[in-house]
Amino acid sequence: MLEKSLINKLLSEIKDGSLEITYWDDSKKTYGSGQPLAKVRIKDKAVGRAMMRNLSLGAAEAYMHGTLEIEEPIIDVLHIFARNRLSFEKFFSTTASYRRQINRKHIQKKYIAHHYDLSNDFYKLWLDNETMAYTCAYFKKPTDTLAQAQIQKFDHVLKKLQLKKGQTMLDIGCGWGHLLVRGVKKYGASGLGVTLSEEQYKYATALAKKEGVADRAKFELVNYQELLQRDLQFDRIVSVGILEHVGKANYRQYFDVVNKLLTPGGVSVLHTITQQKHLPSDAFLDKYIFPGAYLPVISEIAALLPEYDFRLTDYESLRLHYSLTLDEWLKGFEAHKKQVIKMFDEEFYRMWELYLASCSAWFRYGRNDLSQFVFTKGINNDLPLTREHLYK
Repeated sequence: MLEKSLINKLLSEIKDGSLEITYWDDSKKTYGSGQPLAKVRIKDKAVGRAMMRNLSLGAAEAYMHGTLEIEEPIIDVLHIFARNRLSFEKFFSTTASYRRQINRKHIQKKYIAHHYDLSNDFYKLWLDNETMAYTCAYFKKPTDTLAQAQIQKFDHVLKKLQLKKGQTMLDIGCGWGHLLVRGVKKYGASGLGVTLSEEQYKYATALAKKEGVADRAKFELVNYQELLQRDLQFDRIVSVGILEHVGKANYRQYFDVVNKLLTPGGVSVLHTITQQKHLPSDAFLDKYIFPGAYLPVISEIAALLPEYDFRLTDYESLRLHYSLTLDEWLKGFEAHKKQVIKMFDEEFYRMWELYLASCSAWFRYGRNDLSQFVFTKGINNDLPLTREHLYK
């Protein structure tokens, strides 16, 4: 049977870990070595046909619809696939029948709303309520709470910016506003945060008012590209988790904005998910989670910096920090299963559970990375000679 032969060929690549598959005809087979660490039931041979068209999308949709069942915890299965990713990559390239969504300016607000405007009540279920941060946290030790690690992330980024009293700061893709508000309060700065998410804009505006800095921390519901038409200048520019949504064809537009708005000698921090190799966006994530997104390769960013005379002063990988962050999000998400299903439905719950678990596995085993680039506009000889200021 063709459907079973494809699955068998794929799973025979497992060298690290063990997986037991129960097929639609009730036959069972164990792949890898040792006792099965995880178990999967494929209930319909149509799953095999869907995986032949596109491996990632076929398997994901089968899990969402219930024709592919994973014995809990789901993360065990995703870890097996992530640990064996080099063996599987050839299958992702040969079973790729999917037309990815194109990222253009006129549709970017719709793409952002698809993910970030699901409702603040939904995100409050599993993000920490203290920060509402939906980006990689910074763990000084694995036992840090999620809220503690997110606040440490804000401070780590602000220290890299070398923000000083009286300076101005732009936060591109400001999320729920906590980074900008913290920078304004802690360093005596002022700034602007921009977002395309209406839910984030309402929350951030209320946060600035609540913290008593609404006169210095302003937020706008606007595409960052539109700032090119305005007479603005900032001493510091930061973006945390926005470049992934920009789209590969639009990187120069992003750097055009930074170049025009950053003062000479100014500092910028670019915090973004990156990938090790040039791979197309995952079909499941593109269709259901992050339409139009693309993960840059480090070399793509590094190659663009000299074109603007941006001088790279620091680079840091926070790959394992993101895996720990996603583990915490997944635990919080699964703990609120009933509420999520009530808000949406069981298919939505399975879709997001798979998204969080797969991303955690990808970061832990190296398909994805989290990169922080620090660069200046032209030469700045007044920055610290060491990184000591980051750890005081």
